Amino acid sequence: MSETPESLAEHAAWLDRAKTLSEALPFMRQFSDETVVIKYGGNAMEKADLSRLFARDVALLKQVGINPVVVHGGGPQIDRMLKRLNIVTERVDGLRYTDAATVEVVEMVLSGSINKQIVSAINEAGGFAVGLSGKDGHLIRARKLRHKADLGFVGEPAEITPHLLDFFRDSDIIPVIAPVGVGPAGETYNINADTAAGAIAAACGARRLLMLTDVPGVLDKAGNLIPEMTVSHVQACLADGTISGGMIPKVETCLEAVAGGVDAAVILDGRVPHALLLELFTPHGVGTLIKGD
Repeated sequence: MSETPESLAEHAAWLDRAKTLSEALPFMRQFSDETVVIKYGGNAMEKADLSRLFARDVALLKQVGINPVVVHGGGPQIDRMLKRLNIVTERVDGLRYTDAATVEVVEMVLSGSINKQIVSAINEAGGFAVGLSGKDGHLIRARKLRHKADLGFVGEPAEITPHLLDFFRDSDIIPVIAPVGVGPAGETYNINADTAAGAIAAACGARRLLMLTDVPGVLDKAGNLIPEMTVSHVQACLADGTISGGMIPKVETCLEAVAGGVDAAVILDGRVPHALLLELFTPHGVGTLIKGD
């Protein structure tokens, strides 16, 4: 009996999918039982369709034997809540001054609404996610950010306690972490999500740090994507101005993570559907991979 056009189309789609999966298997095996820390933010978080794809991809990573750890930001959401509450904040060198009232809102938004939205999305996608902040289990012990100006309760990681993450690694739980740290006197510090993700990746011996951004990756002076860079190449591009503006702190986080023992860090475009899977399970990835010399 000949097949109908519909069944032929289904068969072709199945074969195409099987081919894709067979090509991805070697990469899945390469990352099996490895930890991958994902910094999540930007448009990928703000757009509903991309956030659903992200949640599905994170759930899939766990299902195929990889250990994803999600660290999320939330700057735009914090700004909107501060505006709703009529709390005026000032910027110092582009950084938000965070007083006592502001840090309460920061913690409420990051550890509350945003964190739980991500957890719910991953759970709805078939995963088993649990939300945390850096204050839970003293995961992120923080200190006041060293800056030429006083930024209030803006902090940086002083020490990461990965014991809690080690427990999740041996379970089916996906941790979703808000970048809020605890100071030596129990005070709350707001920490840049990129910085927190890099420190967590180094502390837990991650195989990859994946930094989802709103750009394709690191670009050369002609505007073309640089697919792979060594530490010395990055340093040269910082020195000659190829890497500038908002990309500087991102590559600095990647350099610190690699120096801390992470095999490689990747800056990639979170606006690309399935960016995580394309980066991990295809030969050339989709972003800029930064590794040691």
